[in-house]
Amino acid sequence: MFPLKDAEMGAFTFFASALPHDVCGSNGLPLTPNSIKILGRFQILKTITHPRLCQYGHVKLAKFGLYHMTAYGDDVDFPIGYPSYLAPEVIAQGIFKTSDHVPSEKPLPSGPKSDVWSLGIILFELCVGRKLFQSLDISERLKFLLTLDCVDDTIIVLAEEHGCLDIIKELPETVINLLKKCLTFHPSKRPTPDELMQDNVFSEVLPLYTPFIKPASLFSSSLRCADLTLPEDISQLCKDINNDYLAERSIEEVYYLWCLAGGDLEKELVNKEIIRSKPPICTLPNFLFEDGESFGQGRDRSSLLDDTTVTLSLCQLRNRLKDVGGEAFYPLLEDDQSNLPHSNSNNELSAAATLPLIIRERDTEYQLNRIILFDRLLKAYPYKKNQIWKEARVDIPPLMRGLTWAALLGVEGAIHAKYDAIDKDTPIPTDRQIEVDIPRCHQYDELLSSPEGHAKFRRVLKAWVVSHPDLVYWQGLDSLCAPFLYLNFNNEALAYACMSAFIPKYLYNFFLKDNSHVIQEYLTVFSQMIAFHDPELSNHLNEIGFIPDVNVFPLHKIFHLWDTLLLGNSSFPFCIGVAILQQLRDRLLANGFNECILLFSDLPEIDIERCVRESINLFCWTPKSATYRQHAQPPKPTSDSSGVRSSTPYFPTECPDPPKTDLWVFFFFFFHCLLILCSYCHGHFRQILECIAIPFSRGFS
Repeated sequence: MFPLKDAEMGAFTFFASALPHDVCGSNGLPLTPNSIKILGRFQILKTITHPRLCQYGHVKLAKFGLYHMTAYGDDVDFPIGYPSYLAPEVIAQGIFKTSDHVPSEKPLPSGPKSDVWSLGIILFELCVGRKLFQSLDISERLKFLLTLDCVDDTIIVLAEEHGCLDIIKELPETVINLLKKCLTFHPSKRPTPDELMQDNVFSEVLPLYTPFIKPASLFSSSLRCADLTLPEDISQLCKDINNDYLAERSIEEVYYLWCLAGGDLEKELVNKEIIRSKPPICTLPNFLFEDGESFGQGRDRSSLLDDTTVTLSLCQLRNRLKDVGGEAFYPLLEDDQSNLPHSNSNNELSAAATLPLIIRERDTEYQLNRIILFDRLLKAYPYKKNQIWKEARVDIPPLMRGLTWAALLGVEGAIHAKYDAIDKDTPIPTDRQIEVDIPRCHQYDELLSSPEGHAKFRRVLKAWVVSHPDLVYWQGLDSLCAPFLYLNFNNEALAYACMSAFIPKYLYNFFLKDNSHVIQEYLTVFSQMIAFHDPELSNHLNEIGFIPDVNVFPLHKIFHLWDTLLLGNSSFPFCIGVAILQQLRDRLLANGFNECILLFSDLPEIDIERCVRESINLFCWTPKSATYRQHAQPPKPTSDSSGVRSSTPYFPTECPDPPKTDLWVFFFFFFHCLLILCSYCHGHFRQILECIAIPFSRGFS
């Protein structure tokens, strides 16, 4: 995304039409609110990158996409488009609602040819220097536009109506021909935008036009630095440096920091009276029949479109960042000290790094430094892969989480070409199960519960099933896909690539058609882990015959958990499971089988930060042999001097892990005795009550 530069942030809003509360959809579930539908469709607008769009400094096209996000006007109570610029065929078809007509009767949406008519009206206004139809009310404007079918020359009629015939006659013949083509009444005879570009009026300027090429994305086969050039005079470049460093950050980053600094978009819209609240009693009808029909209820004007743009002040954000030095915006990645953010308030930042994660994520200055650092590291991926791992051990800024996860999973190559090559349309037997599972997966989230989110879910899951013919779809794959899709909602290819990299690393062979042996081994190793770290709890669970069930955490908790999970190997999920059980330890020990079932069916609040901290400790304390699985993914060869890191987990440990033959641990619960045979001894085992430590040299003599 391009930097903010001297642009300002602005916002405008509108209200979606309401749906009845007593009606269900074809799947038996309540209808999805129109606002949720609009939110899902809106996301694609954030991916459109072109220098002629308003977010890059010069307003040329603004407030685009309203027709798309509202399902061609079906989800709102107002018409889409300004009356003076609507094409005649759009006016003639009127406003249709899906609730009032069966889908077969609904007209086709407006196409590019309708936009050509609107372009013609705009060009006409630019040529004559005045706006059209200003003296007519809306109904008269619409009638006038519909009567243009009866005239021979639309341009002459418009010029005579507005008293600008002399101006039109002075225009070049090529411009008049262009206007006539744009303002052709019948859409079948009206040219398309591509055909319009071949007009003679563009013959001289068309060779000068340089097509916009979207910059190469982070994960692509093309060389991202191919178009990078240095100016001839670097000293002149240094003189042109502006002290407004925030203006060099992207709009997405600035808006995120604006929210952290206390910005409230809804409050801004309320203060400007764009959003108006009304006491509920004032919305009641005057008369109500027994069958529910009501009368005397005035129309709510808030449901109509108010396209006023509210400017969002950045003063509060700039004041918050006034003490941040320029060096913080350009950290040196090759410097050993660059892992700590530089600022005039460097001591405060160092102190902030020791605060709880939830506080760090709300600290504006700290997040600014982390976002800039990760942004620069990710732009150097995969060269800086090791440093990304190192910084991810501290924390991952939420704004950069999607790309950081992809880097931690080792996603590389032309992921978009690979994803696009997968057939996601041909029906397969798994389609039915996917359709059943998606409406139940994280539906409390606005994005994932939207129809657009369901469609993306369907495509990503189907792409994975089709591209892995040796594996099958099992329930739970949708929940596994949810975090990746949420973080990469506008990049299905990256969501698919992340999921495809995650499954072989942490869930190898879990999705075989016959996965019973894999699941059984996994549960066995997990039981051994519980016994290794908490024998009392393990004995109790075995006595009551309870096996901890699978539970799904909310997305906001999954993120912090997976930030750490992706830094470990395939055995780290065992440590997370044990850490969760230890938080529930007292309640599990005090209850029997039935109570434990109820406890896990309604999982109580889990302290995720504590869970992460304890799971790391458990991981460091657990011998590798204790988590060995025969059906785990075969280890990859370690890296050489090429700079690509190995698959070794990135967690520190105070003492090195011994070889497998150096540590044999046996549990003997018959006499409540723990027998340990080891070839090295640091005194740790001498502190265990009723423990018998036998040197390895005498263990089998």
